[in-house]
Amino acid sequence: MQVRRLAGTLPALLLLGGALMSCDSGADKVNGPDPGAAAEGLAQGLGSGDLSDVAFTKATPAEVTTAYDAVVAGMGDVQPSVTVGNVDESGDSATAHLTWSWPVGVEGWSYETKAPMSRVGDVWQVVWAPTIIESSLGGSTTLDLTSIAARRGLITGARGVDLVTQRPVVRLGIDRSQVPPARVSDSARRLATLVGIDVADYVKRVEAAGAKAYVEAIVYRRDEVPPQVGSGYQAIDGVLAIADELPLAPTKEFAAPILGSVGEVTAEMIKKDPEKYHLGDEAGLSGLQARYDDQLRGTPGLVVNAVGSDGKERELFRVDAKAGAPLQLTLDRDLQLTAERLLVGVGPASALVAIRPSNGAIVAAANGPGNGGYNMATYGQFAPGSTFKTVSSLALLRSGLNPDSVVPCTTSITVDGKRFENYDDYPSGALGQIPLRTAVANSCNTAFISQTDRLQGTDLFDAAASLGLGLDHDLGFPAYFGSVEPAKTQTEAAADMIGQGTILASPMVMATVIASIQQGGLVIPRMVESVDVSPPDGAAPLSRAEASQLKAMLRGVVTSGSGAGLADVPGPPVIAKTGTAEFSSDAKILTHAWMIAAQGDLAVAVFVDLGSSGSGTAGPILESFLRAARP
Repeated sequence: MQVRRLAGTLPALLLLGGALMSCDSGADKVNGPDPGAAAEGLAQGLGSGDLSDVAFTKATPAEVTTAYDAVVAGMGDVQPSVTVGNVDESGDSATAHLTWSWPVGVEGWSYETKAPMSRVGDVWQVVWAPTIIESSLGGSTTLDLTSIAARRGLITGARGVDLVTQRPVVRLGIDRSQVPPARVSDSARRLATLVGIDVADYVKRVEAAGAKAYVEAIVYRRDEVPPQVGSGYQAIDGVLAIADELPLAPTKEFAAPILGSVGEVTAEMIKKDPEKYHLGDEAGLSGLQARYDDQLRGTPGLVVNAVGSDGKERELFRVDAKAGAPLQLTLDRDLQLTAERLLVGVGPASALVAIRPSNGAIVAAANGPGNGGYNMATYGQFAPGSTFKTVSSLALLRSGLNPDSVVPCTTSITVDGKRFENYDDYPSGALGQIPLRTAVANSCNTAFISQTDRLQGTDLFDAAASLGLGLDHDLGFPAYFGSVEPAKTQTEAAADMIGQGTILASPMVMATVIASIQQGGLVIPRMVESVDVSPPDGAAPLSRAEASQLKAMLRGVVTSGSGAGLADVPGPPVIAKTGTAEFSSDAKILTHAWMIAAQGDLAVAVFVDLGSSGSGTAGPILESFLRAARP
């Protein structure tokens, strides 16, 4: 019996399904039609999913296509590449060796199968069987590709303490297979009402789901399931509670606007990066979770199973998921929780930022409940009021004044027709010709405004930059460094001296300002350990003499001025500056309340959007934080 082995393949267009015969080759005339071309046509059809030009024994191309589609449907949109190796021919029978390559995982899934063929007259026909697709498949077995989620990287804080880690949760939803079709809508409506989500939307999603689908309604932290939900969901047909774990912070509110959230990828994300994101994937949606998603999410794995008619699975191929790498932050869990606890009862928008002057580490960046989820702590933009007099004082020292220089503190001062006054309860005993240190201690607006003409050009901007305000640079997280624009009018220049006018700052940058004074040099705030921070270009260094004079004057704020409420805080000496900043809303003049302070290796800024005064509104919060932060 003649046996021939054909190495390689012929172009498919020469002979699709063995339907044509060569008229040129003498060998083909002697030996019959070439099975290699038929094998090539089969490989091309398997790769494209179009088998219409392939001849089969005992089945039509349409019937085989239906069978093939049923087997590979579980592979989703993944299409294989199929190539032909050797073709062994023996009389009227031949066997094609096929190499399958599925583009799944980094290296793909490759294997070989055999396709039996039979010659009928002058045509080679494929003897169809599922083993052509994968050699171990039975008659009713299908392929199923399932993604394996990678364990998301942790987010750690100071001293390596876990901030975001896997924490137990409970998922509640409707299991449609456990509720009669006629009662599906009622169950969905009752569950949505019980857990407080949009009833119409949830009912619509449940009704549109498949007969065996699980449609999630809500996810609770395990220890935060409301009592009425825990006792009520079991009375609703089809409701299933699933225990799971999710990467979560210690509390729902913990640095939430900064850390961000993780959830199912959106359609927009998939459209923007279809190679990276797929339907059902979870990824960072906002904040640091989104910015560092590539690092945190790791590499998803996958498994290909052969699934029998009884539902039993047999693993054929697996790529293990690779866990994400941790993101290391400087936030101190205990100090962050303390700051958030102190802001819980504050109705207006509020924020507290604490920095280590020794290394710039942000150990707390808390946003109050009145912020509406907005990150005002590091990215808020507000007039800093008299806390900015720390900057104005440095500019005046550089202009030739010293802490003992006498300046006029009058009840009011008019600049280009604009009248400026001191705050309502300014101490009358601190009026008149007073030393600059007294003007700082009591926050005399008119004294600072009276010295506006001493500053020229970029003097105020330069002083701000020396303390970390006004020069933007990337820290690896949302950070607003404030703005000190050149004054366009005399009135604007006067307002700038007291932190109004065009001056803007965030709580973070005001904490940076007093941290730089405490440290005696420019402090660069940092939160993400992997991001190298360095002084921005254009920041003139703060001299030792300047830092010493500023610290002495800010100490006077505590010992004999508007920050006297901090005088009895235990521990090293406290330096501070209070501030209020006027703004207009609905034709009303309202005030922001600020206070900044430093003690030892801790610098703190507290901001309250609406307050009576810095000392009266922000001061008690700052004092409580300093007391709680003591080792």
